[in-house]
Amino acid sequence: MWRQAKWDEPIIFELNTSGTERQGVLIPKEEELSQIDINLPDYLRRNEVNLPELTENEVVRHFVRLSQMSYGVDVGMMPLGSCTMKYNPKIEEASQVITEEYHPLQDEKTVQGTLEMMYEIQEWLKEVTGMDACSLQVPAGSAGELAGVLMIKKYHNETGNVKDEMLVADTAHGTNPASASMAGFKVIYIRSNKEGLVDTELLKATAGERTAGFMLTNPNTLGLFEENIADIAKVIHEHNGILYYDGANLNGILGIVRPGDMGFDVVHLNLHKTFGVPHGGGGPGAGAICAKGKMVDYLPYPLIEKSETFYAAIPKKSIGKLTSFHGNIGNVARAYVYILGLGKEGVSQIGKMSTLATNYLIYALKDTKLELMSPERPRKHEVVFSAKRIADETGVTAFDIAKALLDDGFYAPTIYFPPIVEEALMIEPTETESIETIRSFANSLKRILDEAYRNPEKLRDSPYNTAVGRLDQARANHPASVTPSYRIERKRRESKNDLILK
Repeated sequence: MWRQAKWDEPIIFELNTSGTERQGVLIPKEEELSQIDINLPDYLRRNEVNLPELTENEVVRHFVRLSQMSYGVDVGMMPLGSCTMKYNPKIEEASQVITEEYHPLQDEKTVQGTLEMMYEIQEWLKEVTGMDACSLQVPAGSAGELAGVLMIKKYHNETGNVKDEMLVADTAHGTNPASASMAGFKVIYIRSNKEGLVDTELLKATAGERTAGFMLTNPNTLGLFEENIADIAKVIHEHNGILYYDGANLNGILGIVRPGDMGFDVVHLNLHKTFGVPHGGGGPGAGAICAKGKMVDYLPYPLIEKSETFYAAIPKKSIGKLTSFHGNIGNVARAYVYILGLGKEGVSQIGKMSTLATNYLIYALKDTKLELMSPERPRKHEVVFSAKRIADETGVTAFDIAKALLDDGFYAPTIYFPPIVEEALMIEPTETESIETIRSFANSLKRILDEAYRNPEKLRDSPYNTAVGRLDQARANHPASVTPSYRIERKRRESKNDLILK
């Protein structure tokens, strides 16, 4: 049985109750520091620094205990659909260190190695996407989306096109309509047909003079390949629209087919999904935005180019920057090492192996009461089951099933997305999980589904083996319940009641 540690761990500032000064490293004495000439203005100097005052072993034990109450891909499978939570090789950690001591304002002559790395990964991403140029400046996938729609907006503005509508598939990630709206477009959803694919007849009837573009991911969030993509591209281009590729689902086709060959004009990539960079928990991500033909001139800058040396260049009509300097280069280095380690042959296996893993899972669950839209169609990187029949017959919902999976040592899949599937369970095994792990996950799901018919009440109260049990979802998601800082937490404790933030 899997069981998560549960420590009664206080906040790090509360560990030292004696008031004594403790430290993990020897800090130079004041008289020694006085010998060092530090040109720091007085208004930036502080006499007191609010530190926890702990020894090294206290700090290490504190964070190890916290990690034992957390779950990550180093602990077990994270089948979070549409997020490609694959295992991150540890060699990537070493690669990031290489970039840590450089400053983005250094003379380019002194960072030629880093620029060469950026140039090479740009070239590799061009190759795997079928695009003409890529920028590494965007810090995440959602920022890549925003960059893409801003490029589309500027293109239409400069060419005199009056276009204010962005088409979005109803299976699209939620960030698609959000990005389009942030760029000032009116969002129009294109409904899927009964097969779970874009309804091309509806698309033809909807696209028109005001269509700026169409945001689509392929395979879509049902894990289905949009087989009519050539017709879709033709419809959008006939109206001088731009076809945008959401690269969150690239894992399912990587090494098999390229967005640029399907007719896409702009592509964003999640280096922290497809290319093995750690993500989740709000840490820094990394992205890339790629373009083809006329859209290349609008990419965010810098692009790294090569002549006698490597140098940063600005596209002629660039939309500017989405974040500071060159982007999150430490994470770019991780993706660089990931691709370098796999090589051309290894990268070409990603799409095949992730597709195989998904379809093996579907086969393993074929005799359960989980249902599929278009069950005869093979899936790519992910699958969306409907637990509606189980919910109708037992009252056990997709939410309950996801919570019960935690008790068997698995992270919960994405639930209730895409919204076109009732009681949705979106599962993405990824190519990095072994057949034994996928089989174990399938057996866990089978056990839970059997339990739903024998003892549904037990599932409704799960999980039991985690550090934290079932939460009050309304309270957990309410802005007034958010604890943004240690000071707010301390005030909440002092008041012994909820502190309402205003």
